[in-house]
Amino acid sequence: MKKLAKKVQRFLVSEDGPTAVEYAVMLALIVIVCLTAIRSVGTSASDAFTNIASQLGG
Repeated sequence: MKKLAKKVQRFLVSEDGPTAVEYAVMLALIVIVCLTAIRSVGTSASDAFTNIASQLGG
């Protein structure tokens, strides 16, 4: 049990914990930006195909 407590204490004192959290936050922001961009492109493509289909009489 003492080994676990010492490992937790070392983890909290070291810079690895905050660094991992920072990377997780950056990854989450990147994923949000990517999903927003993909959704926007998908909506634009859908609108374009709808316009083309209506012009072709479909």
